[in-house]
Amino acid sequence: MKVSVVTISFNQHRFLPEAIGSVRVTNGNELQYVVVDPGSTDGSREIIEQNRDRFAEVVFDKDDGPADGLNRGFALCDGDIFGYLNADDHYVPGALDEAAKFFEEHPEADVLFGSIAIIDESGHRFFRKRVPDRFDVRKYAEMVCNVWCPSTFFRRKAFEQCGGFNPQNRTCWDGELAVDLALSGAELGYTNRVLGAFRVYPESITGSRRLRDASVEDRRRIREKIYGTGLPRYSPMAVRASHLQYKFNVLRQLRYILAR
Repeated sequence: MKVSVVTISFNQHRFLPEAIGSVRVTNGNELQYVVVDPGSTDGSREIIEQNRDRFAEVVFDKDDGPADGLNRGFALCDGDIFGYLNADDHYVPGALDEAAKFFEEHPEADVLFGSIAIIDESGHRFFRKRVPDRFDVRKYAEMVCNVWCPSTFFRRKAFEQCGGFNPQNRTCWDGELAVDLALSGAELGYTNRVLGAFRVYPESITGSRRLRDASVEDRRRIREKIYGTGLPRYSPMAVRASHLQYKFNVLRQLRYILAR
């Protein structure tokens, strides 16, 4: 299989070499790697130039945010399978081959959600991982399930069918893509294998919550998109019950520990 990966890079020079180095395939699979950097000033572009032989395409044009940058990158890709990687995250060894194998063995699947390790600024792994939630658009609307960028892969045809990333989304473009894939009828697949490492640190969007207001607005808009399709809304009591069940689900917590 041909696996196309897009990395969006913007002033993440501390982590970028590790991200680039993690994008590898073996087992006869073909790799197409594209990096998009709309204007880093911290040395990231120099790192990209030093590794230019690893990239099929390098995009230095300005864009309208991360989701737009990803769309621009994937517009240059023709792989069977797409994956995307933030410059401060990385894949675990064998992740891309594992994803290709999954799609070969599951021709009915359009999307793969995998597990992640969570790492800190120095790359230290936390004890617990995160396994993929069974994705349900209504539960996502109520913030009762999540997706993880470095462990999400999808077929090119499914990405094109759903229209790609929403360029207006500046905080949870990965979640909105999952919603759009599901609403377009994509068949979702899962693995508990750890495929990527998700970095949380004070300056990251997740760690800093610096885009909290934008995140609230993105979530509100996605919620209305989901229920605008005619799906029944959860009652307030059902939402509270779902949150409690999710938080105190012992089996889910155990899977976090056992994921490999």
